[in-house]
Amino acid sequence: MANRTDPTARSIHGTNPQNLVEKILRSKIYQHSYWKEQCFGLTAETLVDKAMELDHVGGTYGGNRRPTPFMCLVMKMLQIQPEKDIVVEFIKNEDYKYVRVLGAFYLRLTGSDADIYLYLEPLYNDYRKLRQKKSDGQFMLSHVDEFIDELLTKDYSCDIALPRIKKRWNLESTGAIELRRSALEEDFEEEEEKEEDEMDVEAEDQKDYHRGRSPLRERDRDRKHDSHRYRDRDYDRERGRGRDRDRDYDRDRDYDRDRDYDRGRDYERDKDRDRDRGRDRDRYRIREEEDYGREREREGRERERRDRDRGRRRSPSRSRSRSRDRKDHRDGEHRKRHNRGSASPRRHGEENGGAKEEPKKNKEKKEKKEKKDDGTDHPDPEIAAANKLRASLGLKPLKS
Repeated sequence: MANRTDPTARSIHGTNPQNLVEKILRSKIYQHSYWKEQCFGLTAETLVDKAMELDHVGGTYGGNRRPTPFMCLVMKMLQIQPEKDIVVEFIKNEDYKYVRVLGAFYLRLTGSDADIYLYLEPLYNDYRKLRQKKSDGQFMLSHVDEFIDELLTKDYSCDIALPRIKKRWNLESTGAIELRRSALEEDFEEEEEKEEDEMDVEAEDQKDYHRGRSPLRERDRDRKHDSHRYRDRDYDRERGRGRDRDRDYDRDRDYDRDRDYDRGRDYERDKDRDRDRGRDRDRYRIREEEDYGREREREGRERERRDRDRGRRRSPSRSRSRSRDRKDHRDGEHRKRHNRGSASPRRHGEENGGAKEEPKKNKEKKEKKEKKDDGTDHPDPEIAAANKLRASLGLKPLKS
């Protein structure tokens, strides 16, 4: 099968080399067109040509997380498992940087701890640029030494979990690897030697300079002395200016703080005054409402008392006298109608005979009527007394 590991390949870290890549990523690589078209039938010799065509590194990208050609070639190397010498040649190749990075990545997955540090640490001196594809499909600028540092220090690179390796100091303590020697160490030694030679030459010059006194040396010493004096004076002046500046700053800060405090205190006082005014206003309004309610109640009680007194003054005798007057009036009307309608001669005689007595009766009625009209015979003694007084003054009597 095209996706089967080489039968002659040995297990890496106790498992199939292709299992170093996660199953999801492995299935995506198998379904990718680059794997089917470009990686089919590749061997360790023909793999170099495909590695030289690489123009970027990366893991997966895009919404479907498609693998990059770099990851497809890594998977192919895990499948065919090239020899260690071929991988070392990939790493030592200085003409094609992506071939070097491909070999370094494969060695990081399959190599031992000592081989990883031995072959990858020299690549720290390679500062060439790399194009690295991010997960969103955009490219970013990186360098070979940064990629190698990621392989040695991180646990995850190009969407693949890297196998764990021991720390360098553990391997150094066990003697598995030698102490790391920097490529710049020789340059540092040469610089140190040059500095020592220069210091020796300056020491000899100083001895020759201090053997005798010369006008030139005296003038130089005076210049140094004056320069120190001027420098001290300038320093004192600057320090005085700084002290004045700090004093002005402190005074302004105190003024601002006092102003803010006074403003806050005035605000609180105004707020308390407004609150007291509102409370007094509410108290006066409630008091006025209570006074108004009391006045209304008092007026209602006085009105009820007046009505009750007025009803008490109307006595039953007055009502009886009125009913009696109405009855007498009805009886008189009835008699007049009866006398007017009678045709007996006796009655006519009686009428003729009684004509002489009629003036007396009318006179009595008039007197009685006059007595009744002045209101002195009112059943209520108070009204009768008032009518009597009004009659003496020539005023009309009270009716009720």
